[in-house]
Amino acid sequence: MAVNLQGLSDNGRKTAISELNARLADAIALGLAIKQAHWNVKGPNFIAVHELFDSVYANIQEHVDIMAERVQILDGVAIGTAEEVTKRTSIEPYPTDLTKAADHIKAVCERMRDHGAKLRAGIDVTDQAGDADTADILTAASRTADKDLWFMESHLE
Repeated sequence: MAVNLQGLSDNGRKTAISELNARLADAIALGLAIKQAHWNVKGPNFIAVHELFDSVYANIQEHVDIMAERVQILDGVAIGTAEEVTKRTSIEPYPTDLTKAADHIKAVCERMRDHGAKLRAGIDVTDQAGDADTADILTAASRTADKDLWFMESHLE
């Protein structure tokens, strides 16, 4: 049963579902990359970086859930299986041979920067399609990603 949201065209709804699923795939892939870093990080500031990765992962998961729920509100299907995320993500695969904290931080930051840029592009796409609510969800995710990127990059100074 299609949801009739006040003032949202069918094209706006479909555009938002597509954009949300694209960002969802990227956020899930990024979360898994961060867990890879979290599990394998080593170095003199291990515990600080280990806990930072946990915090960043938790922040991403919060936005993953909100994006998936918005897809449902728009009468779409949230796509988040491992198989589909692997096919759909535009996030660069994470290397599995890293151990040094600085190397993990750099690798995660590269992916966070890419994710943030795509969130900002998604804000524009969904706003132009007439879905300010989805644009707002992506704005919140972008703000969190930017803050987490700043925290991580601060470890590289």
